[in-house]
Amino acid sequence: MPKAKVNGATLWYTTMGEGEPILLHHGYTACRDNWMPVAQILKNKYQVILMECRGAGESEDTIDGYNLSQYVKDVIGLADHLDMEKFSFAGHSMGGGIAYLLGLNHPERLNKLILMAPIPSGGIKSMPSGHYFEQRMTARKNGDREYFKSEMEASRFRPEVQTDAWFESRVDQLLRVSDAHIIDGMQTMFDLDVENKLSTLNIPTLMIAGAVDSLITANLSDYQRLPNASLHVFSRAGHDIAIHEPEGVSNVIDAFMEHGPMSADKLVAR
Repeated sequence: MPKAKVNGATLWYTTMGEGEPILLHHGYTACRDNWMPVAQILKNKYQVILMECRGAGESEDTIDGYNLSQYVKDVIGLADHLDMEKFSFAGHSMGGGIAYLLGLNHPERLNKLILMAPIPSGGIKSMPSGHYFEQRMTARKNGDREYFKSEMEASRFRPEVQTDAWFESRVDQLLRVSDAHIIDGMQTMFDLDVENKLSTLNIPTLMIAGAVDSLITANLSDYQRLPNASLHVFSRAGHDIAIHEPEGVSNVIDAFMEHGPMSADKLVAR
């Protein structure tokens, strides 16, 4: 798989299919696997670019740069590497935080914006305790897969897609990411503060939320702040929406790419 030297980091990426470009970015402690079921469908109509941020997947563990502002620079850098003057961007969870900053600071580079279960635009409201981090770091150091699997199994409600194999894959992701990704990545999601700027984000935007996700309330509130957005809520999806509803997510993104955002206000304006 190809890699690119971007802003001093060697980043993994791949391209699939042909057509209008859509760049897919994963969330915190994740990798390309969290988008892959959707990418495999979208590649039949679009050029899909998957990337992994520094400190995750097959990308380099850099000394620093684990913050949303740097991740935005890395997205732009990869787009430049691929000679993409304009593209659509889809971000999941932490990747949604990247999407907010991309839309606000680099609107000239974007065609459309897709937010899938994004972190709140006002940042994560409370930081986990130091004891929580200490437990997780100890579990990582000891390779304690059962520690992480027990957390996941406690929240299983879609066993047909939340399979043991998927949980094993998520544990692999959690054990692989760098310590700096875990610590600084959490801090940068806490520090995000663009809630009062969303009214100026005019890029055509799609908000995808899961009704069984703890972020649903924040997602709905942020959707209402966006002036040019559509909303789709999956009733039986949690935070990993692309895993829970890959065909549904692909269909919703395809419709959005073709028709753009639609709302009752726009219908009245006609």
